[in-house]
Amino acid sequence: MSTPSQADFAGQHITVAGLGVSGISAARALAGLGARVTVVDGGDGEKQRAAARELAAEEITVRLGDGATLPEGTDLVVTSPGWKPDSPLFAAAAAAGVDVVGDVEIAWRLRGPDAAAWLGVTGTNGKTTTVRMLASILAAEGLHTAAVGNIGTPIIDVVLGQGQDGAQPYDVLAVELSSYQLHWAPSLRAHSAVVLNLAPDHLDWHGSMQAYAADKGRIYEGNTVACVYNAADKATEDLVREADVEEGCRAIGFTLGTPGPSQLGVVEGILVDRAFVENRQQQAQELAEVSDIAPGSGTPAPHNIANALAAAALARAFGVRPAAVRDGLRAFHPDAHRIQHVAERDGVTYIDDSKATNTHAAEASLAAYEHIVWIAGGLAKGATFDELVQKSAARLRGAVLIGADRALIREALARHAPDVPVVDLDRTDTGAMSEAVREAARLAEPGDTVLLAPACASMDMFVNYNKRGEAFADAVGELTARDH
Repeated sequence: MSTPSQADFAGQHITVAGLGVSGISAARALAGLGARVTVVDGGDGEKQRAAARELAAEEITVRLGDGATLPEGTDLVVTSPGWKPDSPLFAAAAAAGVDVVGDVEIAWRLRGPDAAAWLGVTGTNGKTTTVRMLASILAAEGLHTAAVGNIGTPIIDVVLGQGQDGAQPYDVLAVELSSYQLHWAPSLRAHSAVVLNLAPDHLDWHGSMQAYAADKGRIYEGNTVACVYNAADKATEDLVREADVEEGCRAIGFTLGTPGPSQLGVVEGILVDRAFVENRQQQAQELAEVSDIAPGSGTPAPHNIANALAAAALARAFGVRPAAVRDGLRAFHPDAHRIQHVAERDGVTYIDDSKATNTHAAEASLAAYEHIVWIAGGLAKGATFDELVQKSAARLRGAVLIGADRALIREALARHAPDVPVVDLDRTDTGAMSEAVREAARLAEPGDTVLLAPACASMDMFVNYNKRGEAFADAVGELTARDH
């Protein structure tokens, strides 16, 4: 039997903006609830036409290219994350008095009366790792859970699938939320949530850093148990102070140092909880050892220790036992291309952090190693590199630059690290990675780390950051094979 919230969509004319994964998921879900759905997309290529044919077979109308305007009689617009707030479609909706919401908002409205709690995770970097760590910890507690949202699994599908066809209902969901999704989710009220960090990103979409931060801060609105913040990033704590939360909701910090009351932190290699204990002033609870974080992959990078603390804080807010935090962290394995150990050759370690697609992520990656030959470059997306180079200069043994916007990094190195040897590869074909690795190996000395942390997007040379990371690993393999 459908809940009243689901029944509310029956008979409505809903326009879905975008033919991506979340748009198609929303269209099918809403059509299944009896809505009359039209999908609009500004593209008109073969990929869009193929998707349109599939949806047409399900009696969902699709309008492509110039037809991506607001259909007459629309009751609600559901947008995919990538559509900018100033899109003409949304201006037309505003003029017609039609609300615009995102897929996360629809999922929230569709939850049943006994719905699983949501533990929300956002931030400029580290979201996916933290959500997956959190899901691993929750599972170690014996809870039925899933990592959903911006991580790739459309949350509408999960919400509508709960308890259907005999499926076990979820106890709690670990939900990754982008700034785009939060912008379009005004009703979302998580059990507990974290903003991991804040640095300039997607400013072309949001218009300003202030607007970007405000959208991130929406994740704290209406939290019932804990608003988790990064004690090393004051902007995240400021967002907690500004949030309108439920009575009794607490601010919980995490720190790589010794924790104070109502914080989680690290003491002599131990992850420690001084927030969810009976006497926060005098008591501390051991949760896990730092070595429990992705065991077998070497000493975890500082930002992954921070991610583990954030995940532990959300889990503890949900009542998870200390032992489950330890067991969940031990069971977690990082995704590929995130601080991934590729090989060690002649005393030099090769690390793939192709996922470091912006300066904030690259800064965290560079901070994890003492002596580095840095492979960087790609599409800068409007970023500047002076602050990154200033903070990392003392660690750099050398730099190898690739990609369309490498000159921006070269100029920052010339200003702030003039003594660091730089190899500028004037080619943007995918084979450039093999040459980059060879040059990096030439610059490296025993004990050094050759680190792919591009600080840029990959699309000038590669399909995505995964392919870039694979090219790096292949190049390292070629380097090793030639010497054996």
